[in-house]
Amino acid sequence: QVQLVESGGGLVQTGGSLRLSCAVSAATLDTYAIAWFRQAPGKEERERVSCISGRSGVANSEDSVKGRFTISKDNAGKTVSLQMNALKPEDTAIYYCAAEARDYICSDWAAARDFRYWGQGTQVTVSS
Repeated sequence: QVQLVESGGGLVQTGGSLRLSCAVSAATLDTYAIAWFRQAPGKEERERVSCISGRSGVANSEDSVKGRFTISKDNAGKTVSLQMNALKPEDTAIYYCAAEARDYICSDWAAARDFRYWGQGTQVTVSS
């Protein structure tokens, strides 16, 4: 069983920055795809934000965050981070870290249903 623990959420003003971290309890990140999803207030669906292959490091992000958010990984520390800059009120959401034991699925634009392991989420609030 893989456990994911997010940290780093909080309250920030428009234009500010936050860095989220996800600690992964797996033996190695190499065989996993790890993604950040978010669920905005009042919405049922979790939107994929960014995804990274634990093996190759190839990553992709949704258009709404490109140029502002950067996903990265530390295989030795078994953590995946999401650096969020130029935050906007519409970025307000609960952010979840998710992992799936198929490291290639980021390139397939996998959705929330494709990820087996989830963290508990961390709140990000951007004030206007």
